[in-house]
Amino acid sequence: MQITDSIVNETLENLRRRGFGAYYCATAEEAKELALSLIPSGSAVAWGGSVTAEQIGLTAALKSRADITRIDRDLASSPEEKRELMRKALLADAYVASVNGISRDGWLVNIDGTGNRVAAITFGPENVILVAGVNKIENGVREAMSRARNTAAPLNVKRLGLPNPCSKAGKCMDCTAQTTICSHFVEHRFCKPAGRIKVILIGETLGF
Repeated sequence: MQITDSIVNETLENLRRRGFGAYYCATAEEAKELALSLIPSGSAVAWGGSVTAEQIGLTAALKSRADITRIDRDLASSPEEKRELMRKALLADAYVASVNGISRDGWLVNIDGTGNRVAAITFGPENVILVAGVNKIENGVREAMSRARNTAAPLNVKRLGLPNPCSKAGKCMDCTAQTTICSHFVEHRFCKPAGRIKVILIGETLGF
């Protein structure tokens, strides 16, 4: 689908109608600066695995920001410590991630392997910031879910070096492998309280 200014504006309007904070930035640099400005000094901040956040330099900026407390699961020395840090992320002041698909009528779609990311987005930190390229926009919820399953998931599996069949097939094979990253499918239809989840749409092709 070709993403036009009209489609972007329609998506932003519908996100706001559903209670999401919705912003547009033309460039990755603008999006990074906006995201950082939405995180007050003194916040405890966690983030989920996000290629988009890495691509725009947001993850690196968070790791170097001196006025926040970071809950960084990548610093864990064991799987047990990593899980504990992911649990602590649910109690953070702010959480940064991306989204696998966005419908033009304002729904967000996410797929998660462990559930920590969708748990944090759905009911966790009071300040959730999601960064996403306009390439994540689809016509409807069904198309957004298809994008999550058949585009984002296989690419993430390949990025993580997992043996799941979708990495070769290039689409979801509905596998039940222990290494599946498609355990939890969440559709976010409405944001309560209003503005808790903030979506920053970026006018570039970013992430998966």
